[in-house]
Amino acid sequence: VFFIPFAIFIYFLTFLGEDFTIYKQTYQWIPSLKINIDLYLDGLSLLFVLLISGIGSLVVLYSIYYMDKSERLGHFYVYLLMFMAAMLGVVLSDNIFVLYTFWELTSISSFLLIGYWHYKSRSRYGALKSMMITVFGGLSMFGGFVLLYVVTGTTSIQEIIFQADTVLNSTYLPLILILILLGAFTKSAQFPFHIWLPDAMEAPTPVSAYLHSATMVKAGIYLVARLSPIFAAYEWFFISVSLIGIITLCWGSYMAVRQTDLKAILAFSTISQLGMIMAMLGFGTKIAIFAAVFHILNHATFKGSLFMIAGIVDHETGTRDIRKLGGLYTLMPISATLALFGTFSMAGVPLPFLNGFYSKELFFDASIRLDNGASALASVLANAIPYLAVFGSVFTFVYSMYLFFGVFGKKKNRLTKQPHEAPLGMLLSPLILVSGVIIIGLFPNVFNNSFLAHAATAISGETQFPTIKFWHGFSSIPLYMSLAVVLIGAIFVATRQKWVNVYSVIPGNRSFNNVYDRGMKQLDIASEKITNYYMTGSLRTYMAIIVSTIVIVTFTFMYLTDGFSIQFDNLANVKFIEIAIVFSIIIASLWTIFSNNNLAAILILGIVGYGVAMLFVIYRAPDLALTQLVIETVTVVLFLLCFYHLPKLRKRDESKGTVITNIIISVSFGVLMTMIGISAHSTNWFDKISDYFIETSLTIGGGHNIVNVILVDMRGIDTLFEIAVLGIAALAIFGLIRLRNDKEAK
Repeated sequence: VFFIPFAIFIYFLTFLGEDFTIYKQTYQWIPSLKINIDLYLDGLSLLFVLLISGIGSLVVLYSIYYMDKSERLGHFYVYLLMFMAAMLGVVLSDNIFVLYTFWELTSISSFLLIGYWHYKSRSRYGALKSMMITVFGGLSMFGGFVLLYVVTGTTSIQEIIFQADTVLNSTYLPLILILILLGAFTKSAQFPFHIWLPDAMEAPTPVSAYLHSATMVKAGIYLVARLSPIFAAYEWFFISVSLIGIITLCWGSYMAVRQTDLKAILAFSTISQLGMIMAMLGFGTKIAIFAAVFHILNHATFKGSLFMIAGIVDHETGTRDIRKLGGLYTLMPISATLALFGTFSMAGVPLPFLNGFYSKELFFDASIRLDNGASALASVLANAIPYLAVFGSVFTFVYSMYLFFGVFGKKKNRLTKQPHEAPLGMLLSPLILVSGVIIIGLFPNVFNNSFLAHAATAISGETQFPTIKFWHGFSSIPLYMSLAVVLIGAIFVATRQKWVNVYSVIPGNRSFNNVYDRGMKQLDIASEKITNYYMTGSLRTYMAIIVSTIVIVTFTFMYLTDGFSIQFDNLANVKFIEIAIVFSIIIASLWTIFSNNNLAAILILGIVGYGVAMLFVIYRAPDLALTQLVIETVTVVLFLLCFYHLPKLRKRDESKGTVITNIIISVSFGVLMTMIGISAHSTNWFDKISDYFIETSLTIGGGHNIVNVILVDMRGIDTLFEIAVLGIAALAIFGLIRLRNDKEAK
């Protein structure tokens, strides 16, 4: 299994270089709807492809040693590879509807991975929660994509970007932005949709390290980055994305310090880091875009390694409760050293061999260079962002130190067993990721020119980006912001026990989880009431609901689209015999309703079928007439045989309201079908398919009898399956008859 993502990673590594060019490949899928599998590889998609396949390879390698051999490993790796394929499809698709297809596949596969331990109630809860929230966002995003197609007339993302002015001038622009951002915010766990991510930590640790640090949660980041060239000039894009991003950064980092479970701490830290990246994409400036791309890479390295270290601690100690852990530096020195680099990089500690500091400083630099904007709200936000950035970063420093020293510091642990260092196979993947932290920190510009710059160019269109440097001089404002973060953060860490009670006030007992749980409970109650209302066991009720819905929906749609346009100028003359036959059919239909005898009702109903057969004869369709006669005769005979053994037909005593309702529904449905039949004759929305059969029946089917050619050649497979269904039904009936005869013989 390891070689599948590893081979993908090695293949795409060959595209790296300063002379990178964009690659395109198209595979036809539904060309009539302009939906093809258009693969598009530019710098942005290459960044994500390498993260998906590279981190995926390390996660699979880690899983080999982490997962117990008694687990359903076949299911696990199938789900994991299915998710990987879906993510690759998301970042490589240029068609918006193909992207949406893969997008929802990531939700399905992540649902299976989060709920992998399905015998645990918390796993099922976390899986369902992630599914509900992300699929809600995905459906909203799909609505935005449909509106984009309506406005631009294309499904290609690159062509939509080329028509950005058309989108910006559209009256649908606010709605398009809201719907697409709902998809991005829910997927990337942005405030207030972040609540699914901590519960998703019930998944096995390899899943957390993969989905929730490097891949799935960054799908929303990718979407905003990919579509930002369309909305960058729209001020509400800056306001909404920057505001939600910076709030997510502050809230996620603040809430991380409250947690006691290692994976919960990392979950909220992921939320805060995603908020920071989202905010930078909202800034939209050249330096912000570059910093966002840089931090996407950095976050994947240190956060993936920290999730794996958390799994190792859990594996070796039997707990993830930070209140029981401590003093593991001497017992697990390798794991502790790896965690040291990971947490200090995540905290943005100003050391030249930690990649997290570089992108954090670029974030500060971007935050102080924002324009005030045209509106008062944009101006206030631009002025507040630097302070909020420092606030969120202070708590990032606090939870990073809280995580490291709470597990590996001198505090005495309360473990029931003596932990020891993990085996080399389990340490190999986090070791590689931490090596990436250090290598990127020492040689950032090696990745800049051949990798990061191309990704930033795909978003902003700029081609020149600044050289990444550790030291910018004493006049650098971001330097003082970083020092303030470290200083204030260190004070908060040292005095944590004195101020930690603030969480009993903010948020206290209030949480978005409670809102979600109450909402889902009320939804279940309402759904049960609605279901119990119409699921009465009455076939009449079911038919009434179905037919009424058909009448209302169809009539409304046809009325709004002018579907009832009826023309009388090209109708044929009606003969007396046709009127007489139709009148006979009407009389027979009404007579069937009021008949009190089973056999009489069946025979009268047969008049309707035979009358239709006579109309076919008059309209010179002898094959249809013959078919109708055969079917009607067989039906009447079978009905007579069946109803002969049934009780005598008795009229039910129904209320006057029920009778009136029945009459309204039946008459409405009949009138609707009549109007559809008449208007279909007068409507020319599409070319008649009969012309195609007339032109091709001889050349393709080799026959002059068009109906026979349609049945045998044009619809050959359809006819074959119809015959197969009839054959299966005949065999079943024959088996029932034999079974009955055998019982009677005994």
